[in-house]
Amino acid sequence: MIGLIDRERVDEELYDDYESAKAREKRLAKEARIQEMQAKNAALRKKVKEPAAPKGTKGRGEASFFRVTCKDNGRGMPHDDIPNMFGRVLSGTKYGLKQTRGKFGLGAKMALIWSKMSTGLPIEISSSMRGQNYTSFCRLDIDIHRNIPHIHLHEKRDNKEKWHGAEIQVVIEGNWTTYRSKILHYMRQMAVITPYAQFLFKYVSDAADKNVTIRFARRTDVMPPVPLETKHHPSAVDLLLIKRLIAETSKQNLLQFLQHEFVNIGKSYAERLIGEMGPDFSPKMAVKSLTSQQIVRIHQLFRQAKFDDPSGDCLSPAGEYNLRLGIIKELHPEMVATYSCSPQVFEGHPFIVEAGVSLGGKDVKQGLNIFRFANRIPLLFERGADVVTRTALKRINWNSYKINQTQDKIGVFVSIVSTKIPFKGTGKEYIGDDISEIASAVKVSSIQQCCVQLKSKIVKKIQAREQQERKRNLSKYIPDVTAAIYDVLRETAHQQASKKKKQYEEKDTELLTKVSTRIVTEKTLREKLAQHVEQVDYEMALEYATQSGVSEEPREDIYIRAVEGAYDFIDFHSPVFVFRLFS
Repeated sequence: MIGLIDRERVDEELYDDYESAKAREKRLAKEARIQEMQAKNAALRKKVKEPAAPKGTKGRGEASFFRVTCKDNGRGMPHDDIPNMFGRVLSGTKYGLKQTRGKFGLGAKMALIWSKMSTGLPIEISSSMRGQNYTSFCRLDIDIHRNIPHIHLHEKRDNKEKWHGAEIQVVIEGNWTTYRSKILHYMRQMAVITPYAQFLFKYVSDAADKNVTIRFARRTDVMPPVPLETKHHPSAVDLLLIKRLIAETSKQNLLQFLQHEFVNIGKSYAERLIGEMGPDFSPKMAVKSLTSQQIVRIHQLFRQAKFDDPSGDCLSPAGEYNLRLGIIKELHPEMVATYSCSPQVFEGHPFIVEAGVSLGGKDVKQGLNIFRFANRIPLLFERGADVVTRTALKRINWNSYKINQTQDKIGVFVSIVSTKIPFKGTGKEYIGDDISEIASAVKVSSIQQCCVQLKSKIVKKIQAREQQERKRNLSKYIPDVTAAIYDVLRETAHQQASKKKKQYEEKDTELLTKVSTRIVTEKTLREKLAQHVEQVDYEMALEYATQSGVSEEPREDIYIRAVEGAYDFIDFHSPVFVFRLFS
């Protein structure tokens, strides 16, 4: 596709992987010495670590190229907007205050630029919106110097299948072997935080035995609410933002501007603020006429005045229900606990922390396995400095919750959503622990709450195990106890028969008579004692199940298909389940 082919070498010495006769002789001598040393050690039965094979450098002619295709069934994109959406950097609309997925708004453009750098090939986009009878197809790359799209082809094609969504295809240079685990780990984390979506990942290789196909199934159709755009909180704005709001506002005077461009400023409070600003300010003054010094005064008062905290209604967390489903679906843990804290605030921005802690599970390593999410997007890199990692490793005393930090398979899941995620570093891959509000919410309001829930379950599990141990011990001694009791009863019955005087009560005499007439035998006593142990164990197990809400009935996984729009239903949401009532 780009003219990169294997060519016959004319001048071998010109190439980086050329080995001269002297270098070859030196390499063979070294290999001979290693083999001789290994033979001696084998004769002496010594275990010696084999030397690692030298890593060959990959020349440009041996580069690996991949066609990456991403397809969804979402809402699609308008035909005329596609070139600017992919071929112009910073053409997005992420300027309002709103919880947004992603971190830069540059994802597809970065893929396009990497394709241009590594292969020079354009990107291909197909898209169709619901109800359209055509599919938009666009092949383009980007003019980096002028920051405009370079369109190769942009046309409308028939959409006979009535498909809607978007498909993006790019050819890049890459390394599947090195980054395979990262890609699959990312997909697995996406499946955890998004259990209402189905993901299908395919890797198609030249060799059929290296193909990979993984399906992350949908578990529910209950989706989080759409995040709402909100106004800025006075304590969260800076000088540049105030100037931009003044330039874009449609309000005429200062009073209206304060009321309508910021949250938690009513008319009376706005009047009080204007009175506090000084004699140069009045409610009716034109907001566009404010000088730079006056804007600085407004900013200064915003930082010093007291305002009500913003509401968290604009946020869209995954939900405790979905988080629990995702963890169970992907990890199959023995125990799981989830908790969602109430909305909190840092620097005028609302945020919600959701957490889950699991024990055991499939493909989970011993020790702490930390999964971090920001605005429902997995964070893979630079986890050592992240607030979640530091909290889980250093600030949680796992032993106090009956959890062994090194031996148990512990999964820690923390999702933070906010209108502003306080990322550290240019990569936006971790959240620093220097913000006390977030650090406290992660520890006290989230992870510790999950640990308290797990401790209760673990204690009850230990009690149940002790009950089983007691039952085994009692059952083990039943034969010996039965034989001893029967010998005593038989001897007592024999003595009772030889004496005419009544020594025992009527009920005891009846038992002794049954023993002497062999109606009651040692086998009968053994069966009765075993039944008694079973009954006591059943009653204790029933009491445990009632207290913990555990049912030992056989269970099977079921999948409830997504309902069609024709059905009417009402959802009743609980922190741990959703009850759907059909009309």
